[in-house]
Amino acid sequence: MLTAYAMVGVFFIVAIGFVVGALLLGRLIRPNRMYPEKLQTYECGEEPVGPAWFNFNPRFYIVALIYIVFDVEIAFIYPVARVFRSWVNQGLGWFAFVEIFSFIAVLLVGLAYVWLKGDLDWIRAIKGDPRGAQGVSARARAAAPAPMDEAA
Repeated sequence: MLTAYAMVGVFFIVAIGFVVGALLLGRLIRPNRMYPEKLQTYECGEEPVGPAWFNFNPRFYIVALIYIVFDVEIAFIYPVARVFRSWVNQGLGWFAFVEIFSFIAVLLVGLAYVWLKGDLDWIRAIKGDPRGAQGVSARARAAAPAPMDEAA
C-alpha cells in the first residue's frame, strides 16, 4: 500500500526536478545582454505609441468571467449527460434529471442576479457622472437618436 504512495512521491520529485533543471539549464545557456531596444514594449514590430500601462474597462473582465462560468457548466453537465441512458436503465433517470435541473437552476438564478444588477449592460450610467443620463439603461440610451451639433 505504501509503495503506491511512494511511486506517486517519486513521480512528483522527478517532475519538480525536471522543471527546476530545465529552468536552470536555460538560465545558464541563454545570453543575457540588455540593450534599450530589448527593454521597449513590443507591438508587432511597430514603434510603441503611448504608454504601455493603461486601464481596461472592467466590463471586459466581467463578461469574460460570466462566459467562463457558463463554459465550465458544460464541462460539469457533460459526464451526467454521457451516463444518463445507463442511469435510466438502472432506474436512476429522475435522479439525473433533478441533478442537472438543480445545477442549471442555480446558474440561471446567478444569471438573473447579474442581469438585474445591470452588469451585462455594456454602457451603464454611474451615479454622479454628468456625462450620462441617470437611471437610463443601455438599451434605452442606444435607441435614442444622438442630438446633432448645430455648428457643424
